[in-house]
Amino acid sequence: MAETRDAAPRRRKSGRRSPPGSAPGTLVVDPSAPKPVLTVFAYGPDDLREEKVAEPTGIKKTFAGAAVLWLDVAGLGDADVIRKVGAEFGLHPLALEDVVSVHQRPKVEGYGDHHFIVARAVSKPAPLDTEQVSIFLGKGFVVSFREGEGPCFDSVRERIRTGRGGNLRNWGADYLAYALLDTIVDGYFPALESLGERLENLEDEIVVEPRRDSLRLVHDLKRDLLALRRAVWPQREAIGFLLREGETVVAKETRVYLNDCYDHTVQLMDLVETYRDIASGLTEIYLSSMSHRLNEVMKVLTVIATIFIPLTFVAGIYGMNFDRSSPWNMPELGWRYGYPICLGAMAVIGVGFYVWFKRKGFIDPGPGRGRAP
Repeated sequence: MAETRDAAPRRRKSGRRSPPGSAPGTLVVDPSAPKPVLTVFAYGPDDLREEKVAEPTGIKKTFAGAAVLWLDVAGLGDADVIRKVGAEFGLHPLALEDVVSVHQRPKVEGYGDHHFIVARAVSKPAPLDTEQVSIFLGKGFVVSFREGEGPCFDSVRERIRTGRGGNLRNWGADYLAYALLDTIVDGYFPALESLGERLENLEDEIVVEPRRDSLRLVHDLKRDLLALRRAVWPQREAIGFLLREGETVVAKETRVYLNDCYDHTVQLMDLVETYRDIASGLTEIYLSSMSHRLNEVMKVLTVIATIFIPLTFVAGIYGMNFDRSSPWNMPELGWRYGYPICLGAMAVIGVGFYVWFKRKGFIDPGPGRGRAP
């Protein structure tokens, strides 16, 4: 993938935090965040209801009887709606505070009858950008919060609609939580492939023809890899925590699939660490390439200066005006062909130096023929 050189500077996302000294569970939302869009999936092996709702109050009663109830909240711009969702499903206020504070690291926390899972999903592969996804897993229900309406869970929704999602329609809420986590983890692979292509292009460019902004592009790439590492590393720990919690949270049948998701995070970490090592080496390659180019320029200038040093010496000698009557005169000044002979001698000296430098390999030695001076 070609590298964009005139890309606009990146904008840092500012996560809203509660003011110092605020009571635990205080919800402080970003006024610029999109308003929540609530989508309900109530399904079982033989039935499915999908609806967009305006109010979260009464959702559990309206969709009572469903084997699995999934409420997807896209957008965090309304604290009242988020507070009502928490009241409807009995979500802990501390967890709701973390939902609107989108600077959280991936983690898993237990709150008695439900578990709170934080993950970071790739919202844009190039340039890399991530968003926080918060998932509540309880008995028979899953509540997910996202920063905006993105395509993050579109594949899971389609699997629920078509019923061709393997065990998704037949198993419980824990399998739905696994499916959401697996979708988030799998979303890192296209981002890593994009970073790998950028890494290969930069490596070829730096080795063949380094540019002034090559080093900046390397630093941008290292920053993206660091962001991926900060998202994937704790995500692996969070999934490992779910596996260690036992069958009270995740059923035995689902644990096999969750362990496969854990293996994917391990594979992601291996790729990230490998790419980081390569990116770190690119800085040294860039400096070496620039130093080599400087040495080549200095070598050419030195060869040219060396060739002209004796010519300048000869021209300086003959540029001195001495009287011919002096006993230390230069008789060739009166020769008829003295001037062309002098020019010819200077040409011979210059060509001689050129041939000598050519044989020594200082000038365009060709592949494998250069010798160290």
